[in-house]
Amino acid sequence: MTTSPTRPRRSARGARLGGPALVATALGLAVASTVALAGCAAPASAERPEASAPAASGYPLTLDNCGTEVTFDAAPERVVTIKSSTLELMLALGLGDRVVGTAFSDGPVPEEYADALTGVPAVSDKVPSQEATLELEPDLVYAGWESNLSAEGAGERSQLAALGVASYVAPAACKGAGYMPDPLTFDEVFREFEELGAIFDVPDAAAELVAEQRAALDAVEPNADGLSALWYSSGSDTPFVGAGIGAPQMIMDAAGLENVAAEVRDTWTSMSWEAIVDAEPDVIVLVDAPWNTAASKIELLHQNPVTAALPAVAQQRFLVVDFPATEAGVRNVSAVQSLVEQLGALAG
Repeated sequence: MTTSPTRPRRSARGARLGGPALVATALGLAVASTVALAGCAAPASAERPEASAPAASGYPLTLDNCGTEVTFDAAPERVVTIKSSTLELMLALGLGDRVVGTAFSDGPVPEEYADALTGVPAVSDKVPSQEATLELEPDLVYAGWESNLSAEGAGERSQLAALGVASYVAPAACKGAGYMPDPLTFDEVFREFEELGAIFDVPDAAAELVAEQRAALDAVEPNADGLSALWYSSGSDTPFVGAGIGAPQMIMDAAGLENVAAEVRDTWTSMSWEAIVDAEPDVIVLVDAPWNTAASKIELLHQNPVTAALPAVAQQRFLVVDFPATEAGVRNVSAVQSLVEQLGALAG
């Protein structure tokens, strides 16, 4: 198949859990559940306009993506992905052969996708430069965050378009007024799956992926103990936590947890240790990343005199999620499953 250049253009608490839990158990459950099934704060926006379902295999295909109109004349054949969420969705849809380079990985892909990445170069550990991106001669740059597409990053969208390179941002990461999901829902996450299926003319693969994930989500029995939770992502002096409208809130809701920062209408927020102590969460969800591990956060919580006496800390009531599961993508459902399993292990 030959690919015509794409032409994007700017337009448009409750019951308490008893007994300490082994952190290793939580880590093991998190990893196992993730393998079994395959970020930045911004002001909350106005209500998102209703999106129409993308047409299956219809070219030219024009989409309003975070306020940028993008037209595809054919399925992209050379794609650079930025962030794990975009790469893993490509792989989940069987599109690994279209990926010519990856960047800004949040960790290794699940085992089931590893073979599909053989020979695909990692462009950068962080956001790639425009020069490094263009060296791969992509016809599409698929970004996990809007900020990935800037003059300091892979290139501004208008600049890329002028060079015949389309750009597409994960819709769940849109930050502009009228585009930022408020709140993020699984319907919105699955809409991206379907939209990517339309872009690459694989609507059946997208429908199958959505059906599998909906069935897995429907099979989850949320925890019914009325537990409150802190979603602790990063930070030592001032922690960065999951707020009330993003992926952490969506995942905690589905797992039956009450977010202590739910009233903050944002995806992520800063929260003082004193405010966390006042909230006294029943459990603490720890984001595990290679550069900021769950184990390091546990050590910090025990060493910090402000938090060491918190029951959740003293009794080791920790849950663990891998960083790639904290952003909208194919790992969100498995994160819900993992949290529910870990809660069961704590109660047991």
